[in-house]
Amino acid sequence: MYQLHYFPGNANAAPHMVLEEIGRRHELVLVDRAMNAQKSNDYLKLNPNGRIPTLIDGDLVLFEAAAIILHLVDQHPEADLAPRIGARERAKFYQWMIFLTNSLQEELMIWQYPDRLTGSDVAATEIVRQGAEKRAGAYLDVIEQHLTANGPLFLGDKLSAADFYLVMLARWARPMANPPRARPHIANLLDKITALPAVRRAYAREGITGEIC
Repeated sequence: MYQLHYFPGNANAAPHMVLEEIGRRHELVLVDRAMNAQKSNDYLKLNPNGRIPTLIDGDLVLFEAAAIILHLVDQHPEADLAPRIGARERAKFYQWMIFLTNSLQEELMIWQYPDRLTGSDVAATEIVRQGAEKRAGAYLDVIEQHLTANGPLFLGDKLSAADFYLVMLARWARPMANPPRARPHIANLLDKITALPAVRRAYAREGITGEIC
């Protein structure tokens, strides 16, 4: 049985949705960020970065949300959440997964936590935050353009794990001046994916109710 170390609404959300969609039994282990548990000695033995999530799969310990998702889709090809290995569409799936985590997620993290780069310099913090929001918005525009031409989902009509990943990031980005849902094709994707029972179960199990993203 899989074990997912999580904190409600953190980067564990997308792997959790994928686990629910796959339908395999899994245990949730709370890493209480309110108590700084992600920096505890016990947790650092699993994830030396002190970040959430971590997946335990037997004797395999895996961190980084995107890596966890890629592992899960490879272990469960019957769930059909990624094109077959070697297919041209698999390359596009990799492209969007890496774009979401390396580009959009990175800027959202800077936007949410600009002081990690600037310390106590209030003016610099605001400059960094505004720059990250602008870059994140540009990345969302790239996704909107792709969905306009190729949607409604990242891989056309085919559900993939990349769609779950965007739901997670869109939730984080709701307070932006120009949030993801301001783009009609992204909003359509979010409506389709958040209506899935797996997504509802994942957020409910994490104690998140109301509007998801």
